[in-house]
Amino acid sequence: MGSVLSVLLVTFPFFALVLCGYLAARRGVLPQPAIPGLNTFVLYFALPCMLYRFGASTPIAQLLDPAVAGVYLLCALVMVTGTVLATRGPRMGWNDAAFGALVAAFPNTGFMGVPLLVALLGAQSAGPAIVTIVVDMVITTSLCIALSRLDGAGTHGVGVALRQAFRGMATNPMPWAIGLGALASALQVKLPGPVDKTVAMLADAASPVALFTIGAVLARSQMNQHEQVAVRDYVPVALAKLLLHPLLVWGAGTAAITLGVPLTPFALTVLVLLAALPSASNVSLLAEKFGANNGRVARIILVSTALAFLSFSGAVALLT
Repeated sequence: MGSVLSVLLVTFPFFALVLCGYLAARRGVLPQPAIPGLNTFVLYFALPCMLYRFGASTPIAQLLDPAVAGVYLLCALVMVTGTVLATRGPRMGWNDAAFGALVAAFPNTGFMGVPLLVALLGAQSAGPAIVTIVVDMVITTSLCIALSRLDGAGTHGVGVALRQAFRGMATNPMPWAIGLGALASALQVKLPGPVDKTVAMLADAASPVALFTIGAVLARSQMNQHEQVAVRDYVPVALAKLLLHPLLVWGAGTAAITLGVPLTPFALTVLVLLAALPSASNVSLLAEKFGANNGRVARIILVSTALAFLSFSGAVALLT
């Protein structure tokens, strides 16, 4: 069991950068029109380079690990199903329930999880993390978008929504970066020296700029949402993300290992810590795009991010 203080010394800078971005946007030091530029830099330049480098340096067997993908996907489906069943009703239709489920099952792995876990556990943690990114972007997100169309919300049907989701994934550089990294790993391809140095510089910028951008995006969402949202509509989901999700992954992974599934204890630790991360900030953009209550989604992300400093650090101390 790791020392709580030693864990906090590692996690503090990550959450401090989120707070810096939040305060910069709230105080107007960072103008709101500048936030999309930061987001674009992280999403299209820095983060793909970081994911490519981790993918290229990770053995291909780790990137194609069915045990990791299966356990993580099973838990994501349980989280989505449970959240929809618990929240959908007369006060909340399929659209809001589905995006609440997505924000409960989708951790902030890309912007926060990969650099944080690599700092805590080493570069070998990148393999399982990359597997979960693919599962969340391809399967969990598409499922929740499909569910959000079931009550006829908006003007598009399920088929149109799914086509939009797959088109969005096709234009998202992160899956392509992961795929190219995996291909480079399989073929043992090395980039030319100057190109590799450029990619490395962009990759090194991913973590600080991404964390700062998370804070700015959360501040912008809070400032631009003026409608009242009942506490019962967002706090329980945030708590489920931080507490129930990692417990579910731990239980499912432990059961899988007992049954002989080739899941290593280290990979299970990575999966549990990923599940203990706060909700992914990009779900707010999806909720806005598909007409869900983005004020509720933004509050879930904000609460889970604020509380994760202690809950995630506690999970690390227990598991390492």
